[in-house]
Amino acid sequence: MFSNDRNQMRQVFLQAWEKYNKNQALEPIEELIAGILSQHPEYQPLLENEDKALARDYLPEAGETNPFLHMGMHIAIHEQLSTDRPQGIAGLFQQLVMQAGDPHVAEHQVMECLGEMLWRAQRDGRMPDEQGYLDCLRKLLKK
Repeated sequence: MFSNDRNQMRQVFLQAWEKYNKNQALEPIEELIAGILSQHPEYQPLLENEDKALARDYLPEAGETNPFLHMGMHIAIHEQLSTDRPQGIAGLFQQLVMQAGDPHVAEHQVMECLGEMLWRAQRDGRMPDEQGYLDCLRKLLKK
């Protein structure tokens, strides 16, 4: 699934959604994508128009959310939880789910910390700070 080609990456989402809607057999990553998309009906019309989905740029300066980045972050969180990496994230996530009352809401909370960690790493030209990431999640539990 990993590539530097934006359109190739977006095609994975498009194909997974199409297969899901046609009740075709899905690969595990496609099942994950379809599950995430099922929780995001606001993104579904975009994936039904391939040309638009492939061509569109999303500019944070204009206050736009990139749905592909958003879905990709959900995938990253699922992967982190399945491997408990960074160590301790799975337990913190379960606490966030209990606090929020909804796993999807908890994922969006985690996404804020994940995005901040990745932004800082990119800005500073260093590896992501896993401990800072976990600390951010712990702060969410104190709210």
